[in-house]
Amino acid sequence: MQTTAVILKGPRDLNLDVLEIKPPVSGDLVVRINYSGISTGTEKLFWSGAMPPFPGMGYPLVPGYEASGEVVEAGVGSGFKAGDTVYVPGANCYEGAFGLFGGASRLLVTAADRVTRIDGGLHSTGALLALAATARHAMAGPGKAVPDLIVGHGVLGRLLARLTVASGAPAPTVWEIDPTRRTGAVDYEVIDPATDTRRDYTSIYDASGSVPVISNLIGHIARGGEIVLAGFYTDPISFAFPPAFMKEARFRVSAEWARDDMIATRALVESGALCLEGLITHTANSTDAPQAYETAFSDPACLKMILNWEGVA
Repeated sequence: MQTTAVILKGPRDLNLDVLEIKPPVSGDLVVRINYSGISTGTEKLFWSGAMPPFPGMGYPLVPGYEASGEVVEAGVGSGFKAGDTVYVPGANCYEGAFGLFGGASRLLVTAADRVTRIDGGLHSTGALLALAATARHAMAGPGKAVPDLIVGHGVLGRLLARLTVASGAPAPTVWEIDPTRRTGAVDYEVIDPATDTRRDYTSIYDASGSVPVISNLIGHIARGGEIVLAGFYTDPISFAFPPAFMKEARFRVSAEWARDDMIATRALVESGALCLEGLITHTANSTDAPQAYETAFSDPACLKMILNWEGVA
C-alpha cells in the first residue's frame, strides 16, 4: 500500500513524496486524510533544525499531528466503519520514514483507539481539535485555575481565552506584542503588554513559548500566584530568584492533551460552547506543501495553515 505524504528529509528540506505504508492489523483503521494542520511550535522546530533531542526524533520524517479525514477501512471490533469522519493525531505507519507525528499524508494506518469520531460538518476546522484539547488540558482538572492573563494571541492563546469565557469565568486579559494579532477577540481584551500595570494576576498562562518573557511575568502575579508554561521552550528557562521568592511564585508545566481532554473538547465544539471559526487564516493544496510550510513559519499574519488533501490520489 502506498501514500503521498509530506517528507521532511532534514532541516528546511521538505517535499511531497510517495511512501510505502505498513498494512493494517487487527484493531487498525485505514484513514484517507482530507485536511492536516501545520504546527508553528514543535513542527517549526523540526523544520528549522532547532528542536532539541526528542524521543522518537529522526529524519526523514512525516510531520503533522493535526489531521482529519474519512475511514476507508475498519477492522472488526474497532468501533468504526467506512465513511466515519475522524480526527487523527498522526500515525507511525511508514516504511523508510519516522512517524513521530505522521499526519501529513493522504492515506495512513493507525490504531482505532487513537482516533476520535467527529462531526463531518467541521470540515477543515476538525484538524484544530488537538490544539483545542491541549488548551483544555492546561486548564481543566483538580487544582487548576483558569487564566486571568494569557500571553500570546496565536491560536493556542485564542483557544485558552475562548475556553475561559466558555467556562463562565471572568474574561481574561491577553498580551500580544504584534499589533496585527490583537484583532479577533470576542468577549475579552487584547492589549500591548507594555501598557499593563497590573501586579495582581493569580494565574498567568504563557502561550508564547518565549523564554525571556517568563521573568517579566513574575512581577505581574499576586503573592502565591501561578505561572503556567503552556508553550514549548527550546532554550533553558531561568529567572531571577529574589522576585519569585518575594511573590512565592508557583510554576506549572502543561503538556499535550489526554484522551479525556479530546472527548470533552469535542463535546464543547459540538454543543456550540467552543467555536473554532476564525482560527484558520491560510489554506493551501497539499501539492504546494513546501511553500505552505515556509509561509506558516515566516508570515506573522498566518495563525494556522491547513493543507487540503482532497483530490490527491
